[in-house]
Amino acid sequence: MPKMTDRERLAKIDSDQKKLADEADVVRRQLRARYGALTADIPVEQLTEREYKDVLVLATKAGGAAAVAALKALPAVAT
Repeated sequence: MPKMTDRERLAKIDSDQKKLADEADVVRRQLRARYGALTADIPVEQLTEREYKDVLVLATKAGGAAAVAALKALPAVAT
């Protein structure tokens, strides 16, 4: 196999990066769709849109384990 020039290697690397970025976008959309579908079973209508978004953003920033621990530490609320 002939050795690739630096220009050829760079072109291949750029191509590979684009393919990986495209693949990551597809997988990210699929994952988000699957997580979004989970909300169909949760009574989110009890929250305002702003509250719902804030809960998701803050929980995501904190990380799953930290968010769950913080929520469990809250006093129980009667429903």
